[in-house]
Amino acid sequence: MSSTHIVTLALLDSANDKDPVVREQVRKSILTLGKQQPNKVLSMCQDYLVKHPKVRHCYCHLLLISYCVDYPKIKSIISLASDEMTRSKDVVPDWQQAASNILVAVGNKYINDIMEEILSKFQPGILPHFFVVQTLASLSESNVYGMVPFLNAILGTMLPMLGMAKQDNMKWVFSSALSHFSESILEYLANLDKAPDPTVRKDTFSSDIYAAYDILYCSWLQSRESKLRLTVAEAVGSMSHLMAHDKLEEQLPKLIPTILSLYKKNTEHYVISKSLCQVLDASVNMGSRVLETQIDSLLTSLNQQVRQSDSPLMAQYNAMLRELASNTFPDRLVMFVLQKLENSNERIRMGSLAVLRHLINSSTSIMETKKLLILASIRQPLADHSNKVKKRVVQVISAMAHHGYLELEGGDLLVKFIIQHCALPDTYYVRLSYPQSVLCSMLYYLTVILCLSLQVLWPMLLYYLTPGQYSNATTPLCKSLTLLGTKKRASQEPNFNIDFNEQVNLPSPHILMVRLLVNGSFPFRSRGHGAPSLSLLNVISPNIHPNAETLWEKEIPALLSYLEGKGPPLNDPRVLEPFLAKSLVAIADDKWSCQLAIEATRYLSTYNQSLEEKGFLYRCVGVTLQQCSNKEVVQKQLQEILISARHNDAMERAGVAMGIGLCASSHLDATLAKLDDFGKSDAFKKASGIFSLLKDKNDLDVEKMKSTLILCYGYVALHAPEDQILSRIDSDILRSISNLYLLLFPQALYKDTFNALQELLRNILVRDLSPDGLQSVFKHIEEWLSSGQDHERERAMNTTAHILEFYFNNLHVKNMVTFHNLGSLLGRLAPRCTDPNPLVRRAAIDCIYTLLYIQLRYEGFSLDYKDDSVERLITLRESMDNPDHSVLYKTCSELIISKRLPQQQLNTLIFMLFEGLVDSQSNCSRASSVLLNTLLKHRGAGLQDLVHCEDQVKVSVAQSILILATQHLQTVINTLISFPLPFDSWSCEMWIALGADSKLASQIMEMLMEKLNIMVPYVDKKESMMRGGLTKVATSHPLAMTCALKEMMLNGQSQDAVVSLFPQLFSSLLVRLGSSLGVTLPKDINSFGTNRKSPTKLAKTQTYAVEALRILLARAQLDHVVKPLDQEGAWDKMKDPQQHIPGVTLLARAMAKHAGPRLPAIVECLCPCLNNIYECQRVTITAFFSELLNHHVVTELMMMDVLMNNMMERISDPCCTVRMLAVRGLGNIAVGSPEKVHMEEGGGGLLAAMSSGMEEKDDPGKRITLEAMSGLSKVLLYLDKKNVQLLVENDEIRCASIMLLGNLSKFGSGEPVFKDQIHNVLVSLLLHLSDPNLQVVKACKYAMRVCAPVVGSELITTMFQNHLHEDKSLHYGEFINDLTKYIIQDFPGMLNFYHITVIQFFKSNWAEVRAGAAMFIGRQDVSVSFDYLCSSTSPQQLGRITLKSQFSSMLFNKENWNLVYLVN
Repeated sequence: MSSTHIVTLALLDSANDKDPVVREQVRKSILTLGKQQPNKVLSMCQDYLVKHPKVRHCYCHLLLISYCVDYPKIKSIISLASDEMTRSKDVVPDWQQAASNILVAVGNKYINDIMEEILSKFQPGILPHFFVVQTLASLSESNVYGMVPFLNAILGTMLPMLGMAKQDNMKWVFSSALSHFSESILEYLANLDKAPDPTVRKDTFSSDIYAAYDILYCSWLQSRESKLRLTVAEAVGSMSHLMAHDKLEEQLPKLIPTILSLYKKNTEHYVISKSLCQVLDASVNMGSRVLETQIDSLLTSLNQQVRQSDSPLMAQYNAMLRELASNTFPDRLVMFVLQKLENSNERIRMGSLAVLRHLINSSTSIMETKKLLILASIRQPLADHSNKVKKRVVQVISAMAHHGYLELEGGDLLVKFIIQHCALPDTYYVRLSYPQSVLCSMLYYLTVILCLSLQVLWPMLLYYLTPGQYSNATTPLCKSLTLLGTKKRASQEPNFNIDFNEQVNLPSPHILMVRLLVNGSFPFRSRGHGAPSLSLLNVISPNIHPNAETLWEKEIPALLSYLEGKGPPLNDPRVLEPFLAKSLVAIADDKWSCQLAIEATRYLSTYNQSLEEKGFLYRCVGVTLQQCSNKEVVQKQLQEILISARHNDAMERAGVAMGIGLCASSHLDATLAKLDDFGKSDAFKKASGIFSLLKDKNDLDVEKMKSTLILCYGYVALHAPEDQILSRIDSDILRSISNLYLLLFPQALYKDTFNALQELLRNILVRDLSPDGLQSVFKHIEEWLSSGQDHERERAMNTTAHILEFYFNNLHVKNMVTFHNLGSLLGRLAPRCTDPNPLVRRAAIDCIYTLLYIQLRYEGFSLDYKDDSVERLITLRESMDNPDHSVLYKTCSELIISKRLPQQQLNTLIFMLFEGLVDSQSNCSRASSVLLNTLLKHRGAGLQDLVHCEDQVKVSVAQSILILATQHLQTVINTLISFPLPFDSWSCEMWIALGADSKLASQIMEMLMEKLNIMVPYVDKKESMMRGGLTKVATSHPLAMTCALKEMMLNGQSQDAVVSLFPQLFSSLLVRLGSSLGVTLPKDINSFGTNRKSPTKLAKTQTYAVEALRILLARAQLDHVVKPLDQEGAWDKMKDPQQHIPGVTLLARAMAKHAGPRLPAIVECLCPCLNNIYECQRVTITAFFSELLNHHVVTELMMMDVLMNNMMERISDPCCTVRMLAVRGLGNIAVGSPEKVHMEEGGGGLLAAMSSGMEEKDDPGKRITLEAMSGLSKVLLYLDKKNVQLLVENDEIRCASIMLLGNLSKFGSGEPVFKDQIHNVLVSLLLHLSDPNLQVVKACKYAMRVCAPVVGSELITTMFQNHLHEDKSLHYGEFINDLTKYIIQDFPGMLNFYHITVIQFFKSNWAEVRAGAAMFIGRQDVSVSFDYLCSSTSPQQLGRITLKSQFSSMLFNKENWNLVYLVN
């Protein structure tokens, strides 16, 4: 057997490869061989086909070679293919179809020879083979001009056969053939100028076609087989064009209903629609009269079909509508569609809109007279609330715009519809499933369509710029208007200039200018409307005012450049306000400027929901009033601004003040006069009374108006001309302010009034100079101590300081009396020491100073006694202008916790400080919190000494804590968390109380879990100065939070909160448990006072988390989970670092068995924690997941992929224990979900993971290796041979083996045995240069380069050294081509060995390697190599070179064989 024969047979064996790349490479190689020796290779292909009749793809190779063979060989190919196609009476699609394809392909060139062969097997009276008919059909499609001349005779022979066909497959193939024949005839007739026989006419085939139609329609179309019905329907549609007109007209009343009925019988509608379309086309072309009787049923059926949006059949439906909408039935079709539009059913309306859109697009001339009717009918769908209908409406409007509907009456409604939907909020488009950008683009598209010829959008779109409801559509509106205006302005169209008096619906030029300027000041809002607005302002400048055109063409481009970061932001007062001022100067029209101010003032209310924009508009009004010379207009607009402003809003007050201040720069007198008038108006009337001096509590609006006036005076002083304002400050501005607030002027009046008030309070106090009398006076003042106004707090504090000093100076203690309200007074006054107002701070220090000395007097000290700790307050008072709050907090706290405050006063003080937590000044509320924390920390233990009925008081205190937490949750939690650990009984009671309110408990638990997840669980500290090791020490706050969660869950009323947050709580506590292992308690954990009672016994760190976890399960009513854990001692194991993993395993097992439905949410919470930086946390979670995979519940709950993917990721974890647990979990899959192992992807991944585990290097105790081996033993039970092969196809193993081969070459240089082994594996290395794995390719390059000197060829050595570098690319084809030449030259005696070796790789597992093997054979110079073999090797020698001998030569010894096996 020659080498040509061996190689060709090997290629033919690979011709059926499953990989298309390999098949293509084999095809090229066979073609190369065939071109060199066509007769020999063709004979081999024929012989191979005879011996292997079921092999696929051989026919295509035979066909390729046939093009290189002489004509006589073609006859044999035709005969061979024909015989193979009909050899079996049964239908064998694979190889019979291949044979048919050869006949069809050859028939394109040799039609007469093909027809001679085929017709010999298509004899009258004999039912032909299925593929004979199929081949005729295919020939008619591929070679129309060659086949049509034969079709008349073929049809004559075929007609009797139709009655003989009993089986559905024969009916199908005849129907398909008739369809193809009809299509071919129609194509032939349509191109008679190119046809070889131009005399062919349609009537030549009409009678035969009708006879065939009669059989198909009457018998076969009623078949129960869906596929046959569709093919018959398709054939009937094609045949209808060839039927005689009278015959078709006669059949239409029956044919059309029959085709329509097929829609209900078949789910595949494309073929039915195609057939119906062809029948309609034929009917319309011949001017059928019968068709009119079918129009109603046709329309109804088609309307039902087009209701389905995005239907792939829409093209067919459109074609049918085009037929019906032609000159035949346009009126009936339009009326039908418009009637359907009135139906409110969503599907019917959608279908009707789809039809209407097509009618508008396809029948321009016919629809011309119906435009107004269509416009009137579209109004109902415009109001439809269905988002799907709205999408169809948008499509219809697009079609109507293209055909001139928008210029008609009512067209503006369509434009409005688009704009309204452009202006909808972004959240709407999610429901509409129609991007907002599409609608905005459509608006611009309408502009492009209409701007050249129609005047529909200009200037109508200007109307939509100013109403607030269209603000989100500003960007597309401005872009469209800019396009329209630019074109009209450039072409000098007369209608570019707008007559605003005539166009009464349009906003005035003043409002347009205002709106566009405000848009420009906040350019990135409303979808970036700034740049489009300014661009439009530039384009329409002649319509705003002709004098603005020159300035704006220069200034606006510069403003637009600011948006690109080339200048200050446009909302900077230095940008658009000067631009407005310059514009008004350039316009130089006082009447126009006054009108701008008037209209801008009216337009202010439009921005009530956009206060920043409204503030800018106030400033614009002020700038405009600067340029107005009409004093009456100025005063009127100032009055309008002050009256209409919403004074309760701070931002609006600021805007009003800035606008009025800008106006004052040109109209100072008028502005001050108007402010004075407004201040004296009825709006400022105040109620009378002694304490109204401090605050009129019932008239907040008046106070806000006063605030506005103060701001106005401030901005007037800022903007007014310097030469005018100095003389007006005293005489006007300060006088007006003092009249309102009695701050400075008239000074005598203020002092007299205040002195009178103090005298009144002294007279009241002297009547009862006791703690009760002091409290009765103080209660009238204390509410103003926390006022939001600085001057009110200052007055209240000064008054308090005065009465306390009076009380102290007049106090005469005769008997020991308790100063019982000391705590109450300190609780009110101490937080004011941090007031933002320095005068208030000073007065507060004075008050505390006096209070403490009053207490000393009550304790028996003399009037002149000085206490060092109290005197320190005098030093603090001197630094109140710039106080150090930390020092202040410390001093006040020390005074309060010192002996100066009696223990019995603590209760009152605490509750006063609680109320101070909501102080209007944040500094003061913070001071309350600090004082409260300090007090509870240092003196809280003594509180229970005052309790006589402990249980009752505990309940009361707990209830107070609960109520306080509902209002100041963060402060309460921070305070309780800061309590020393372990919690005493009182602390525990407070946490338990917080669990009583389910809603509040949920909030607290969420807050604690959030902090637990982000706080550091422990810190590493040195064990001692003598030792260098580190010890993990728990941080106190996470530990306290764990205890807090445990105590809260002890409250039975927390059950609802626990159940709702169970997954999060379980996950957080499990992670916390992992964080606690091997962690010691902080040294200061038991640093509590000596008077503290009943401290909890200290426990290990992990104990708190384990106890909390157990309470959680019990509170969630999972007793069936807790019970087995108790019995198996799981809780103690989880605490023990040595038994922790078995303990967690028991927990996971119990959860999987008894709480499966809870697991998905728990897994979802735990998955992100697998990436935590703490090894202990990852170990716990991985152990939990690993055991879950041991149970089938994870598959039932669809968690398998999530858990498996996480375990796959953990294989590369830095922690050895985590990797071990991950391998264990993957092995457990075989137990818990064996069906997952059966899956190819899952099995391969598990094998790779087990293989990786067994190769683990960083595995001191070999735990990972043992787990991998154990897991592999489980997995292998459920794998088939294909998956097991993956174990030996491991890329890492192959890389290592190839690298080892290269390294061994250093020791084998010069050894003949090693040289032989290198030649044995050389082919394998060459072919793996195209390996799919890049690392394998690099390893092959390295091995071949270092082994090159051993090969024994200088040419090959040089080639390997120059081209095989790991980081350089390689042109594989050229490399193989050059290498084969050197092999032929230097090793001619080994060519046969190389050929035989290459052939073995045609069955490689890698497609790239198989393709490389085919290329290696094909790229050789076949003639040279074969001629050399034939001349140097005798036939006897060739015959002795068998596969067995070749393989025997490769098996040199066991060790080397293993190495070669891995390389291969």
